[in-house]
Amino acid sequence: MFLESPVGVGFSYTNTSSDLLQLGDKITADDAYIFLLNWFKRFPQYKSHDFYIAGESYAGHYVPQLSEKIFDGNKAGPKENYINFKGFMVGNALMDDETDQTGMIDYAWDHAVISDRVYSNVKANCNFSMVNVSDACDNALNDYFAVYRLIDMYSLYTPVCTDAGYSSGHRQVAVHGAAPKIFSKYQGWLKRPAGYDPCTAEYAETYFNRPDVQTALHANVTRIGYNWTHCSNAISKWNDAAFSTLPIIRKLVAGGLRVWVFSGDTDGRIPVTATRLTLNKLGLKTVQDWTPWYDNLQVGGWTIVYEGLTFVTIRGAGHEVPMHAPRQALTLFKNFLAGTKMPPTAYP
Repeated sequence: MFLESPVGVGFSYTNTSSDLLQLGDKITADDAYIFLLNWFKRFPQYKSHDFYIAGESYAGHYVPQLSEKIFDGNKAGPKENYINFKGFMVGNALMDDETDQTGMIDYAWDHAVISDRVYSNVKANCNFSMVNVSDACDNALNDYFAVYRLIDMYSLYTPVCTDAGYSSGHRQVAVHGAAPKIFSKYQGWLKRPAGYDPCTAEYAETYFNRPDVQTALHANVTRIGYNWTHCSNAISKWNDAAFSTLPIIRKLVAGGLRVWVFSGDTDGRIPVTATRLTLNKLGLKTVQDWTPWYDNLQVGGWTIVYEGLTFVTIRGAGHEVPMHAPRQALTLFKNFLAGTKMPPTAYP
């Protein structure tokens, strides 16, 4: 099941426009929980199935918060509202503001994205345990973010979209006539790399706004007054956001749920560095130390198993792991659902 949440995102909508001004973490969790309760009433044949939740990025808030609603509801609520909830998984996930922001800066310096000067200025002037920043910190962060106007923060080592027919959030680069001038005359020079296509987001936006696609998906039946977009223009205000979801994660780990965290290790937005700093805050006992896992004959990434939580990295994947590394992502999902460790040895 794929849920676009909160209202105003994608094809999800509200008949009360003022709802869009009330949005935040709490309402999102409440609405999603009500949706699930009603969905299981509508499709009771699925109530006996094991139920898991997964998400990426800001789902580091959405998924633990919804998981807590289900966890508490199963304990306190009526029997007919019981959901056979077994666990959750989040990837490249925003979980703790202090370590997420610290990790972004450390990752950028360690991956040769920012200069020593910018790194030192941020470190000297910014305190990420606080909400407000000084003017000096603001200036330092402007220098930091300026670099990501040149490359894709969400996938450090892949090209940005250069298709002239699409408007991208990244810098547009002229392809035809670009040096080397001889090579630029040939179609092979213009060909995008095999596998990940940096214009995927732009193509998807066009695709999901096609009437025939919406009809096939039984989506947008009410003809909402705005297009499907990756970043919703319908939502302009967010009223509450937890500084950290670690207390919830700690509670759910103690409650016996299966909890996995994964990280594509070429993402600069919520990088593996940030996630490692965040997980260290939990203070969980290590059961299996840092070890490689395998994708056929190659190292697919690294994994560490804590008491109650498994962390997996996916080598060479950006912010949205399934888009960058679909085969490795499938291996990740299979092992998460089976409750087994990632492949510990190479296999043909």
